[in-house]
Amino acid sequence: MSKGLFITFEGSDGCGKTTQIKLLNEYLINSGHKTLVTREPGAIGLGEKIRDILLNYDGEVSPNCESFLFLADRAQHIDCIIKPALAEGKFILCDRHTDSTVAYQGYGRGLDIERINYLNNLATGGLKPDLTIVFDIDAETSLKRVGQNKDRMESAGADFFNRVRNGYLEIAEKEPQRVKVINAADTIENIHKKVIDLVKEYEYTRT
Repeated sequence: MSKGLFITFEGSDGCGKTTQIKLLNEYLINSGHKTLVTREPGAIGLGEKIRDILLNYDGEVSPNCESFLFLADRAQHIDCIIKPALAEGKFILCDRHTDSTVAYQGYGRGLDIERINYLNNLATGGLKPDLTIVFDIDAETSLKRVGQNKDRMESAGADFFNRVRNGYLEIAEKEPQRVKVINAADTIENIHKKVIDLVKEYEYTRT
C-alpha cells in the first residue's frame, strides 16, 4: 500500500485556501489517488461541536481557553481521523492545523509561542504535516473577502490579522522544507497550478 501524504493549507481568513483544497482534491482523484478532505477545528464528530464553540460563542473566551479548545480538537482529529487515513495510504488535505494555532494564538493573541509548540506536539503525538502551503494575503484584502458576516475569529480586526500574516511568514522562514508560501492575490488558476507543482515536487523528492 502506498504511503499517505499529509498536506495542510494555511493562511488568514479569506485567503482562498478552501477553493484550492477543492481543486486539488479533484485533481488528485482524477489522478487515481484516494483522498480525505478535513479541517481544524471542526472535523466530523466531536470536532464539529468544538468548532461551534470557538466560532460562535458570544461570551468572553480567554486566549488560553481558546488555545486549549483548538488543541483538544486537534488531538481528537489526529488520533481518530488523520492517522487511520494515513495508514490507508490516503492524501489528506487539511484546512488549518498546528500552524494556525501558532499564527493566530501565538503571533495574533500574543501567547508564548514555545509553549504553543510544546502543546501542539503533545496534541499531535509529534506527527507533522509532510507539506504545508501558506496562502499569503494582506490584512485589508483578507477582511474585504470575508465580508460583513464575520464569526468571532474573523472580527478581530486589521492589526490582529497583520500579526497573523507576519506569523505565517516567520513560520515559513523557519521551516522552508515543509512550509511553502504562495501569493494569494494571483488568479485561482495560477494558484492551482502552483499547488499542483508543489505536491508533485514533494512526491518526486520522497520517492
